[in-house]
Amino acid sequence: MRVALPRWAGTLAVKAAAFITVMCCALAALLGVLVHVSVTDQTVGQARALALSRLKDATSAFEAGDTLLPGAGVDPEGLPEPLRRLAARGERGTMVDRHHGRPTMWAAGPVGGGRTLAVEVDYSQQARTIAGLDRAILWSSGLAIGATLLVGAFAVTRVTRRLHATARVARRISAGDLDARVNDPLTKDPTRPQDEVAAVAAALDSMASSLQSKLLAEQRFTADVAHELRTPLTGLHAAAELLPPGRPTELVRDRVAALRTLTEDLLEISRLDAGRERLDLDAEHLGALAERVVCAAGAYVKVRVVRDVYVETDRRRLERVIGNLVANAHKHGRPPVVLTVDGPVVTVRDHGDGYPDYLVEHGPQRFRTEGGTTGHGLGLTIALGQAEVLGARLEFPNAPDGGAVATLTLPQHPPVPPCAPADDAVPDGAA
Repeated sequence: MRVALPRWAGTLAVKAAAFITVMCCALAALLGVLVHVSVTDQTVGQARALALSRLKDATSAFEAGDTLLPGAGVDPEGLPEPLRRLAARGERGTMVDRHHGRPTMWAAGPVGGGRTLAVEVDYSQQARTIAGLDRAILWSSGLAIGATLLVGAFAVTRVTRRLHATARVARRISAGDLDARVNDPLTKDPTRPQDEVAAVAAALDSMASSLQSKLLAEQRFTADVAHELRTPLTGLHAAAELLPPGRPTELVRDRVAALRTLTEDLLEISRLDAGRERLDLDAEHLGALAERVVCAAGAYVKVRVVRDVYVETDRRRLERVIGNLVANAHKHGRPPVVLTVDGPVVTVRDHGDGYPDYLVEHGPQRFRTEGGTTGHGLGLTIALGQAEVLGARLEFPNAPDGGAVATLTLPQHPPVPPCAPADDAVPDGAA
């Protein structure tokens, strides 16, 4: 059975703190055990030697018939049974046990007749010494672990903070902000040693600079080619209009029109890439705007207005986005094509084979079409770029029951309608 851990449990700081804690605890336990065993062996050895020395003196006094000193006796009360059995086998030994409520070191040996001579030595002071040592080991280990954790957390936090900064810059670059840079301080001073984080930051900055240079060069090339093609195409279009009527003339005019459309699309994409587009805000009912775009497209598209809203947006750009979506659905999908207005959300759905997998996962890509379909793949790219300028969100999912669905969600600006008479008709559900 797998247990789901919280997200923070997988962070580098938590893992490093856990590793430091485990290692400190293991090291403290190892050192504590070594010190405890060493001191205990030394203390017990001294007490054992003292007890055996007193047992030797007591044995001599017993054999000489002298009076035994206090703490010595034959078969005394409280003598541990293991020592009795040891003495019964004719051997001497020592053992720590509690007698009269206090620790006692016993030493015992045989004295003949199956009797046992034993000596007891107070072991309280030694026991207190060992207990105090154990407490000192625990306190010092706790303090050492706490101090190590603080120092380790400080060091790891500095590293993770730099890693998070590098990750944020990488996400900004992935989102299209090619001006983003990490600018790690260690990369600015060549005399200071660079760690692995600085190396990653420097590599990311270098990659972003290279990518930005290549992208700008591509954008300039696209804009230059489009501008250079525009002038001769204008002349070619004018010359095609002078050709005599006929099928060849129609073919020439059709190809010239396609070239002009491609050139204008390239120019529009170059302007979008430059990021210098500005909005020309206006206010209008979204349902009426969608119906006007469908009528201008000249394609049979069913328009459904579930809930109309009054939007403040750039009318020309919004018409361009919806027009490209309708044209793409009509060209690459299958009827019926349905445009739905539901509040600030506009969906364009066809009943064809749906969008290709690459488009659903990564969005439209320039000059890429699927499976032999005609077109240059710029319509959806332009729609996506214009939607970003509008601050809208454009998504390209596929319907569960088949067909492509383009979903445009406009930003929720407060309505700013122009001054109008109070009895103006407003569609039901308008916001």
